Amino acid sequence: MRILFDSKLSQFKSPFGTLKPGEACRLRVDIPVSCRTVKAEVVFLRDDALTEAFRAPLAKTDANELYEAWSGEVSLPAAGLYFYYFFITTQNEAFRLYKQGNDTNMEAGDLWQVSCVEDRFPAPEYAKGAVMYQIFPDRFYAEGRCDCTGKLQPYWVHEDKNDVPVYLPDENGKVWNNDFYGGNLAGIREKLSYLQELGVELLYLNPIFFAFSTHRYDTCDYGRIDPMLGTEEDFRALCMDAHARGMKVILDGVFSHVGSRSRYFQDAISNPDSRYRSWFDFKHYPDSYTSWWGITDLPCVKKDNEDFIRYIIDDEDSIAVHWLRAGADGWRLDVVDELPDRFVLRLRERIRKEKPDALLIGEVWEDASNKIAYGVRRRYFTDRELDSVMNYPWQKEILRFVRGDADGADLGERMMTLAENYPADVLACVMNILSTHDTPRAINALLDPKDGDRAELAKRHFSDAELSRGKELLRMAAFLQFTLPGIACIYYGDEAGMTGYRDPFNRRYYPWGQEDESLQEFYRTLAKLKKTLPALRRGDVTVIEAGGGRLLFLRRQENQTLYVCCNKAAEPWELNVQGELLLGGNLLSVLPGRVRLGSGGYCLATR
Repeated sequence: MRILFDSKLSQFKSPFGTLKPGEACRLRVDIPVSCRTVKAEVVFLRDDALTEAFRAPLAKTDANELYEAWSGEVSLPAAGLYFYYFFITTQNEAFRLYKQGNDTNMEAGDLWQVSCVEDRFPAPEYAKGAVMYQIFPDRFYAEGRCDCTGKLQPYWVHEDKNDVPVYLPDENGKVWNNDFYGGNLAGIREKLSYLQELGVELLYLNPIFFAFSTHRYDTCDYGRIDPMLGTEEDFRALCMDAHARGMKVILDGVFSHVGSRSRYFQDAISNPDSRYRSWFDFKHYPDSYTSWWGITDLPCVKKDNEDFIRYIIDDEDSIAVHWLRAGADGWRLDVVDELPDRFVLRLRERIRKEKPDALLIGEVWEDASNKIAYGVRRRYFTDRELDSVMNYPWQKEILRFVRGDADGADLGERMMTLAENYPADVLACVMNILSTHDTPRAINALLDPKDGDRAELAKRHFSDAELSRGKELLRMAAFLQFTLPGIACIYYGDEAGMTGYRDPFNRRYYPWGQEDESLQEFYRTLAKLKKTLPALRRGDVTVIEAGGGRLLFLRRQENQTLYVCCNKAAEPWELNVQGELLLGGNLLSVLPGRVRLGSGGYCLATR
């Protein structure tokens, strides 16, 4: 008989998930009577060096013929990440009890985790369970022609919007990323009606500031809109129209590095007395410097440099504040792992002072609650630095499950792990993605996840039958994306059926006039359900069944409970559904109180 403890179940730990400083938490461990336990304790370790913080005694509170329940109430003294295990003393021995999967194990295994989070900077209500749309500005829509005076040379603009983005290096082996399609801010503004009809509430724009490349992650001037996109007046007009339609606008903040052609770096290398020289880490001035991942076109900025911090954050008209005043509603922080906690928290405090409901999202590819970056345990949630992070862990498992590479057990476990590790308001705002500018389009990831070099990827194409299957798989993946807690983020064109392997093939121009209208309508339906059902918007999540190709979880908010079911098993799955069927796909039969899902079937129903 094993010792029983599962931190995800209320009978063993209550409340579920994260705690606040001083908040009471009841822990219980069930130990077989045969162990003849005389003492039980829970030992908490600090997150830094896993040194013991304190231990709390447990008392025998209940017993039956097989088990004794040892329980006690504990509270954590200060914000931080804590790990814990149990220390049990019997009449014959003493041992430590660790976590092993969802089970327990003596003297070997993992530690349980609990975050203690500051009670400040709550995530804004409008972002909880919202529908987001990510736009790569050059590739969405072009309205009119912008004045490109001052645009960094060389560059060229595709005459045919159906062209494949340039992917081959030149004769010197350099990929320039300087082929444009002319998408601009006026084009986004022109398509706000389309986005509103789609159900979009948040617009997330990839970088829009003056830069050389098409992706614009090589910022040349944080204070200026790239001329090919338009002007600051165009941005203000876009924000004003978006706000009138109930939409918020989120900008991409690239503060870990700049472009080598930026006005800051160029001044630093040409003027030894430049104020910007101290922003950069010169190994040998002026020709050797620290750059992002060794890419010399992207010199790193010293994020602890006070002059840089004042420029970005603290000045009266700092970059972060200026664009909020111009109409932006928040920032997504590119490679936030490379920004010190001090920088992120200072930015957080400044933008919330300027705009109390400003949203701050971080690009994190792992579980952000326990992330270690560059040898430092990050405090994204314990210090309430971020409202949200990009949810790559769920993206990976959704795609594996829908593709048929996993049976659902890993997805179910990952769902509940993040639900336990993330503060509830953060989970309600977590940025759920299927595709991004950094990953292959969802259809490609579902049909053909194999990577290759760009020349080889350019030759891969799907048949009509394959593409039809890919869209069906996308429907299930999007169904999960929209029914899970958090923000459902549509990467521009996914709803139209766009395909594309990794960069730059995932950044093609939106196929206006060639969209899959049925798929668009499916996304509209998902967005409507997300917006109108309180349990999808802000409800908690509980996995009931995960494995064997089946996934069933509940979303609950106050008096509303929803069943979310997906079947990837070969055989049909019959479910008892006493409430209303709200949405379904590949349903073999729908009878009073029963729904039969075929392989690839899914449904959303009320309890």
